[in-house]
Amino acid sequence: MEIKQLIDSLRNELNQHNYNYYVLDNPVISDFEFDQKLKNLQELEAKHPEYFDENSPTQRVGGSITKNFQTITHQNRMYSLDNSYSKEDLLDWEKRIQKILGNVSLQYTCELKYDGASISITYENGKLKRAVTRGDGFQGDDVTTNIKTIKSVPLQLQGDYPENFEIRGEIILPLEGFAKMNQQLLDEGKVPYANPRNTASGSLKLQDSSEVAKRPLDCLLYTFIGSDVKFATHFESLEKARSFGFKVPNEAKLAKNIQEVFQFLEYWDEHRHELPYETDGVVIKVNNLHFQDELGYTAKAPRWAIAYKFKAEQVATKLNSITYQVGRTGAITPVANLEPVQLGGTTVKRASLHNADQIEKLDIRVGDMVFVEKGGEIIPKIIGVDFTKRNQDLLPTVYITNCPECQTELIRKEDEAQHYCPNFYGCPPQIIGRIQHFISRKAMDIEGLGGETVALLFNNHLVQNYADLYELTVEQIIPLERMAQKSAENLVNGIEKSKEIPFERVLFALGIRYVGETVAKKLAKHYQNIENLAKASVMDLILVDEIGERIAQSVVEFFENAENQILIQRLKEYGVQLEVKTVYNPEATTILEGKTFVVSGVFEKFSRDELKKAIEDNGGKVSGSISSKTNFVIAGENMGPAKLEKASSLGIPIISEDDFIVMIG
Repeated sequence: MEIKQLIDSLRNELNQHNYNYYVLDNPVISDFEFDQKLKNLQELEAKHPEYFDENSPTQRVGGSITKNFQTITHQNRMYSLDNSYSKEDLLDWEKRIQKILGNVSLQYTCELKYDGASISITYENGKLKRAVTRGDGFQGDDVTTNIKTIKSVPLQLQGDYPENFEIRGEIILPLEGFAKMNQQLLDEGKVPYANPRNTASGSLKLQDSSEVAKRPLDCLLYTFIGSDVKFATHFESLEKARSFGFKVPNEAKLAKNIQEVFQFLEYWDEHRHELPYETDGVVIKVNNLHFQDELGYTAKAPRWAIAYKFKAEQVATKLNSITYQVGRTGAITPVANLEPVQLGGTTVKRASLHNADQIEKLDIRVGDMVFVEKGGEIIPKIIGVDFTKRNQDLLPTVYITNCPECQTELIRKEDEAQHYCPNFYGCPPQIIGRIQHFISRKAMDIEGLGGETVALLFNNHLVQNYADLYELTVEQIIPLERMAQKSAENLVNGIEKSKEIPFERVLFALGIRYVGETVAKKLAKHYQNIENLAKASVMDLILVDEIGERIAQSVVEFFENAENQILIQRLKEYGVQLEVKTVYNPEATTILEGKTFVVSGVFEKFSRDELKKAIEDNGGKVSGSISSKTNFVIAGENMGPAKLEKASSLGIPIISEDDFIVMIG
């Protein structure tokens, strides 16, 4: 047998043994035999480097060092999920779905929600090309080298796999492996890891991939993304994923109706502690992929999926004190400082008390024994007081009247629960918070500049607002604590590079109250530049799609402020992008200007995304729902009956994709 054939044969054999062991849990050879075959392959590859393959089983041992993980924009956004906590929540969710789809028969796929780190892996021609962390959903870190060390992640697929696709899943650390890792640390006199989830997530960012290879990480896959992927249902896609070599949990089940979903929830709420992994709930998805397309997404989550969270763990501990934090908007948040207690695998020392009303409602007093819950929130919260253990000498909590940082008297608007410090331009945490928001990943994403460094710059009187960042010099930064020539240069270069950030993200970075990422995109698209937006009245803004009075008022107040006007002028002079950069498209027209379209159904000549892009390229607007403002509905096969009925009742023209092609010439 030729050397090349021998190497390929060994690679295929070892890939199959990996699959048998780590995915099927059914090894057919001993560990010793496997190691001997792997050693044989390593020797052959070393002698014949011309046959190197980055996806060879020998590459799983790691060894490469990654100093800086490259940031990659997700081709398809990684959304979060809406949460539910009761059967009533799920019934309400189903009603919302049927209102959009009409009274159709719905089946659901139920999957356990594993507690780990989300990952998106791209495959091309059956080979693993890239693995990217979830990050903020829009962009994440390239951790391909580390992911390749995880034995349950196939490097080469088998069967009739699609040519190009992304598959998404969860990197988890099995409980048994986590326990062994911690025992080894304890034996070495080191501090053990807090919980499997954080350890799994942290493992993905280790610089040395050989260290990642030593950790018993696992990868459970749950969804396909990509135009090359052709399935009718989500459950079918899971079964096909298994046949391609992916590890898909066998616990996933097809439910014929919502009652079968409830049976699945009841079973796993009782049996989840028997699993080898941590799980905190169930993800329920509409099974029909065409219905998923019809339902689409909100700004944050798919409408066709929801997470059901199992009842949260609770513990009781003593409330030692209450302190108050000041946010970047001036909002005051009371924080409970607790006697340290274990909760959900982590040591909890602090919990949110939300606002004055919550403290009064629960009658929380310093010295009380309180019940703490983690629930669906990252930050633990106090949900009640154990009155049977209250010392009668404890005094009622009196909420502070002045800012804990600048002593300015607090204000509270009639329709709001929180107190605010009105010293917007003089209160240190607000100033630091606004600059930290400005430089954050979803905003200006300034490399080399983190939250602690912002505080350092402010405390050393080098910056008083985010415009000051653009005047910093290397010479000013070097004398600061933990700074050196290289880090100072990186910081200044990162600030300079931020001038390339597009207008919509700059607008979000400005920190206008109520203007989040989605609203910033809408305003940037509508007004095109900062001058147009600054001149807009409350009424002008309200007329923009999905902009309400509260947002409109906040935007107007921001641009009326003299200090903000100076900041904007300075940013403009420094070269920050304050207008939309038009990308030239030779095929673009304005033939559909002023017209709003709704796309519904399955099409032959376009994918839904291609159809939406064609509308926007020709000046039109795409909406997710039908209203009196809709001009046309482009209907494909299997158009949702609810949309058909609504369009007909409103007298909105329903056209085919061929009609649309004629319309745009």
